[in-house]
Amino acid sequence: MSQQLNIYLDNNATTPLDERVLKAMLPYFTDSYANASSSHLAGLTINEAVENAAWQTADLIGATPEEIIFTSGATESINLAVKGLVNQSKKHIVTVRTEHRAVLDTCQYMESIGFEVTYLLVDSEGILDIDLLNESITDQTLMVIVMMVNNEIGVIQDIDAISEIVQAKNAYFICDATQAIGKIAVDVEKLGIDLLALSAHKFYGPKGIGALYLSAKAKIKLAPQLHGGGQQRKLRSGTLNVPAIIGLGKACEIAKAEMEKDHKRIKILRDRLEKSLLEIEGSFVNGSIENRLYNTSNICFPGVNSENLILALQHISVSNGSSCSAVTSEPSHVLKALGLSDENALSSIRFSLGKFTTEEEILLTIDRVSDLVRQLKL
Repeated sequence: MSQQLNIYLDNNATTPLDERVLKAMLPYFTDSYANASSSHLAGLTINEAVENAAWQTADLIGATPEEIIFTSGATESINLAVKGLVNQSKKHIVTVRTEHRAVLDTCQYMESIGFEVTYLLVDSEGILDIDLLNESITDQTLMVIVMMVNNEIGVIQDIDAISEIVQAKNAYFICDATQAIGKIAVDVEKLGIDLLALSAHKFYGPKGIGALYLSAKAKIKLAPQLHGGGQQRKLRSGTLNVPAIIGLGKACEIAKAEMEKDHKRIKILRDRLEKSLLEIEGSFVNGSIENRLYNTSNICFPGVNSENLILALQHISVSNGSSCSAVTSEPSHVLKALGLSDENALSSIRFSLGKFTTEEEILLTIDRVSDLVRQLKL
């Protein structure tokens, strides 16, 4: 009896660890275990490796190592960025209804301590209206928070145009680039981003490690959320997670060298999958087809409950929304913001491919999804 092939098409939730990343990390669990903050030779050697990882991370996004703060991931980075700006006279925040829960829930907290938050709508394709953004920023706006790539529908916002408006209004621009980093080219300097969040596990690095880019040019006085040993310029105290930091750095190095090649191959597979699944009667793509990430396809199969479809797929891993919201059966807030009905939002599946996805897996997925959708509609 042949072994069942497991097909993983949920790479926007997390990616498998690249073996080269694991290889780079392993010595820091065993032989090279000294504390990076220690002043002896072993500690200084580890600190050099951490500094190299900061350089690798910065190099991927067009920053300098001094502008990188290591965190446990994008959620912590977002919290540090938003809450860290609390000691300011301005008390207004502008963000978007389709943001990740890490942003939306943090903004709700900011409301509870006296901030006013404006949640902007998007159009039916998930694109933010630049004119609406411009009108929403006032002289009391402290920060504008817009994600670069949406995790559920893959839509890419016009970050260039957004940052230009935000800078002209003298507000800080915070960008959640979690789904973009390692997949598309990002240059924080050219894009005019003040603070940017990223997570290693979205591009074949380890879980539990990420970074916050903090622009030196913007001269931001960020209030730390953790107090202790004063590590990382007192902005994020705590003993550094050295193996994970090394993994993040290596993942960044690999991404810079290979993402253009990965882009071309993955897009061909995504387009093939999408074209075939759109032949199913009534199916349609959620969000913009033109302005989106090459690995993502969010497809609605009207009349088919997505949870039932996911369970029936068994060895094929897909998603019906953000992995951080998967514990609920509520319709996706992102799809609702596009104007979908509850029924259609609950009939939508996100397929997110990765660099380890094969043509064979896509062909098997096309056959299996097509059969099951037709069965579940009956």
